[in-house]
Amino acid sequence: MRKAIISKNVLCVLFLLCQKLTASFSSWDDLDKLPLPAWYSEAKFGIFVHWGVFSVPAYKNEWFQNNWQHFKYEDYVAFVNKTERQNFAYQDYAHRFLAELYRPDNWADTFAAAGAQYVVLTSKHHDGFCMWNSTSIPTTWNWNAVDIGPRRDLLGDLSSAVKRKKSPQSGKKLRFGIYHSLLEFFNPLYTYDKGNNWTTQNMVDLKALPELYDLVDRYEPHLMWSDGGWEASSTYWKSEEFISWYALNSTVGKEAVWNDRWGTDTQCRHGSYLTCHDRYQPDGLVDKKWEKCMTIDSTSWGYSRVSDVLQYLNTTQLVHTLIEVVALNGNLLLNVGPSADGTINPVFVDRLMGIGSWLSVNGEAIYSSNPWKICQNETKFSVFYTRRTDVLYAHITEWPENSLLRLDCPVPTKSTRVNMLGLDDRSEISFSLNGNRSTGESMVVQLPLLTPDTIPCQHSWVLAISNLANLYK
Repeated sequence: MRKAIISKNVLCVLFLLCQKLTASFSSWDDLDKLPLPAWYSEAKFGIFVHWGVFSVPAYKNEWFQNNWQHFKYEDYVAFVNKTERQNFAYQDYAHRFLAELYRPDNWADTFAAAGAQYVVLTSKHHDGFCMWNSTSIPTTWNWNAVDIGPRRDLLGDLSSAVKRKKSPQSGKKLRFGIYHSLLEFFNPLYTYDKGNNWTTQNMVDLKALPELYDLVDRYEPHLMWSDGGWEASSTYWKSEEFISWYALNSTVGKEAVWNDRWGTDTQCRHGSYLTCHDRYQPDGLVDKKWEKCMTIDSTSWGYSRVSDVLQYLNTTQLVHTLIEVVALNGNLLLNVGPSADGTINPVFVDRLMGIGSWLSVNGEAIYSSNPWKICQNETKFSVFYTRRTDVLYAHITEWPENSLLRLDCPVPTKSTRVNMLGLDDRSEISFSLNGNRSTGESMVVQLPLLTPDTIPCQHSWVLAISNLANLYK
């Protein structure tokens, strides 16, 4: 009887999947021509959240299952032998993944205060555990957050909470995105297809695609962040078909954004924007929008109980990274890893509040800004540039000696004005011209003498420069 029910459910899933796949189809080249939604280009800063069953052992990183059971690393084997009973299975951790202190509204408040404009949560990592109400998909039975563990739609609750929030820095509503791993290392459907050299598509038809369509139908995410496509092509994963539907026929509509990790042939080539690889950052200006995804804990995406305090990047490092990324036409997606009970480590919160405080002063030089194509940075003087319609922003990441800042890139005019963001009176800052160059003369800016009670912010300081001769050239 149970086999008959399962077969009926599987047939139902396949029928619905066929309807989706036949709705529309576009090639990667056609999809690449679709305009990038303005919200993503203007956002600049998002929060990545890696959370799941791997947060229970919280040992070193989120690849715990693979490192223990596949690679059999000695330290992982020793950890399990020391902390668990004999014949312990990774699946047993799910009973302890309770999220009993999870408060999605508090999370959303924290992310909004940090200045983030979008939030991306792991719906399913490489262990296959589904963080949402996936009970309509037979192949996720008893390995999802509603059937076991929290017995709660963790993703759905955060999606609703995030979409209700407004950014105090930009005044815009936050957007919600979903991370989804295509592969599952230990899923028999996946290993069967892999053994057949990807000539069969059981994992795709019975697991990955039904999950993706379910996630979009249920939660209408503004961004789909795919991962785990590094072993098989996008043809195997039927990625073009899914993205065509998501971009052209789903209820998300023209707001839909997707990354580039949909198969071996798409990474760093096809997507609304490029991620290329973890912590990707190009050396110079890239015309196509890109995103740097990185972690506050430099060693792990998931929460790690064994991380040393020195492994956490400090707020200054993170602010400087955000500035550099935006100056080169990128977005920063900064990751935090909550613990299994649903709390976020105070170290993460401290870093996020520090970034939010800086953005409260300097947000106009980040949000909705554009890279300055003439010059992105002056390495010698630790300055990065962003711009808006009629203003150039010079981000000073190191206070210069004698408070004298030389800027070689801007070409001033008689009406050029210089102000520092965050100073109460926004009074003009004086500058002089120094030397002759083929492109003009250097600006030497006399920065104001600031005391602890008048300095506008920490970490980096921004000059707003107007009426330049070469802002648009």
